[in-house]
Amino acid sequence: MSKLYENLARVINESSMTEGEKQKALKSLLESQNAKPNVLITGATGCGKSSTINALFNAEKAKVGTGSTPETMQIAKYELGNLTLWDSPGLGDGVEEDKQHSKGIIDLLTKKDENGNLLIDVVLVILDGSSRDMGTSYELINKVIAPCLGDGKNKRLLIGINQADVAMKGRYWDSENHKPEPPLETFLKDKEKSVHDRILDGTGIAVQPISYSAGFKEEGEPQEPAYNLSKLLYYIIDNIPAEKRLNVVENINTNRDMWQSDDGLDNYREKTKDSILDNLGLVGQVVKGVIEVGKAIWEGISSFFGWF
Repeated sequence: MSKLYENLARVINESSMTEGEKQKALKSLLESQNAKPNVLITGATGCGKSSTINALFNAEKAKVGTGSTPETMQIAKYELGNLTLWDSPGLGDGVEEDKQHSKGIIDLLTKKDENGNLLIDVVLVILDGSSRDMGTSYELINKVIAPCLGDGKNKRLLIGINQADVAMKGRYWDSENHKPEPPLETFLKDKEKSVHDRILDGTGIAVQPISYSAGFKEEGEPQEPAYNLSKLLYYIIDNIPAEKRLNVVENINTNRDMWQSDDGLDNYREKTKDSILDNLGLVGQVVKGVIEVGKAIWEGISSFFGWF
C-alpha cells in the first residue's frame, strides 16, 4: 500500500466512525487503490507533450516502456504506480509516419482491459497555441480519435492548448506572475472558442479546450512555473472514472510553483478535492456526515501533496 493510501487508512481507523462504517470505507479505499487509470497524450510534433507530462506528473520516477502490440510499439508507456501514461509520437513529420502512428493510436483507443472495458480512460490532445496551422491536429481528432471514442466520447476527449505564453509571439505575457495580460486573455478565449466550434462541426463532440502553459524548460535546467496547470489537472481527473481518480492525484508534480498561476475563473484545487471525495465512494458518503473525519482526510491529503 502506498504512503498516501496508508495515510488515509490510518485516518479512517482513528476516526469516530463505527466499525461497520470503517470496514465499508476501507473496502472502498482498497478498491480505489486497485483501479488503474490510463491516459493517452497525443498531438502534432512540437506541441509540448513531453513538457506537459513533466509539468503534470512526477514522470522522472516512471517506469518507461512501449506498447505491447506491433501497432503501439512506437507509443511510449510511463508507469507511475497504478497510473499509466501513453505518449504517442507527434504527427506531422511525414505521410507514412503519420499512418503508422495513427494505427497505433486507433489500436490503443480500441483496446480493452481484463474486465472488457476500454483501456484508455481519457485522451488528451495537445494543440500548439503559438501556431495558426492546426490542420494536422484537426485531422488527428476528426479522423483518428473521434471515431474510436465509443459511447463515452464526450468524457474521453480533452483538448489542451499549450504555449499560451507565446500565443501572441510573447506579447502581453506577464512573465513575473506567469499569466496572460487582458489582451492575451481575450486572444486565448477566442482561440478556445474557435477550436471548440471546429471540433463540434467535425465530430459532433462538444469539448471545452483549456489554454495553458507547461512552462519552458532548457535541457538540464528546472522547468519554469506553469499557467493553468491546476485547471488542466482538474479536467483530467473529473473525466476519469471516480474510482480511479486518487491514483492520478497521487502522482502529480510536487513542485508547488507549477500550480500557483491559473485563470482565476474557479477554485480548481477545491474542485479537485471534490472529485477526490467522489473517488472515495463509500468513504465520501460516510465522511459527508462526519465533519471531523472529512477534515482529517483533507488534512491527510493536503499534508501529502503540499499544494492543496
